[in-house]
This record gives sequence, structure tokens and C-alpha cells, in this order.
Amino acid sequence: MGTLPSILKTASSVLALAGSLVLLPTTGIAAEEGASVIEQGKEVAFDRKKGNCLACHQMEGGSLPGNIGPPLVAMKARFPDKAKLRAQIWDATKMNPNTIMPPFGRQQILSESEIDKIVEFVYTL
Repeated sequence: MGTLPSILKTASSVLALAGSLVLLPTTGIAAEEGASVIEQGKEVAFDRKKGNCLACHQMEGGSLPGNIGPPLVAMKARFPDKAKLRAQIWDATKMNPNTIMPPFGRQQILSESEIDKIVEFVYTL
């Protein structure tokens, strides 16, 4: 068994490590388990480094939206077939070769899972 000073040093190291883990951002599986698919889709859509939908589209709950693309409203009426909405997000150039919307799936800007989550969120708008 170690001496009291070495035990205290080890204990304080463990506490310091545990305390620093609390400060880490919650990402990945743990964060996904607590949020609904729609909430996760909103996070990706609003993330300026991921979906960045707000750069071009106005949508409920977003701040500082762009106006290059159409407002994302009445999406169920505009896309009664959810698969067509997904195809639009995956590669908008198939429906409009002149679009400036990035082909998020074709160019692997977003993963299949991220696209699915965005579709679920956008479909609620």
C-alpha cells in the first residue's frame, strides 16, 4: 500500500480528471439518446458547420436566416411524399441543375443519418 501523500496525490488526480470530464461538450451517442430525432435534425440544420440551412432559408426558430432559398414553411403540403424531400436535400441538382443548394448527400457533406434527421425536422415546419 502507498504512503498517505501518494494516495492523496492519486485521489486528487482522479478528482481533477472527473471534474474536467464534466466540462466536455455532450456530443455523439449520449446526446442523441436524450434528444428526439426531430430535435437532432434541428441541431444539424441550424449548425453553421454542418447543415447550415439557415444560411439560405428562413425557418421557424432560426436566427439570422438567409433569403437565397425559399422559406421552409408548409413542408408537408409542399412535399407530401417525404422521400422527395429527402431526395431534394440529398441532391437538389437532380430536380434543378442550376440550383446553388449543395448536394449534401452526393458530396458527403452530411451523413445519411444526418440527412434523415434533417428531413424529420424540416417535415415539421
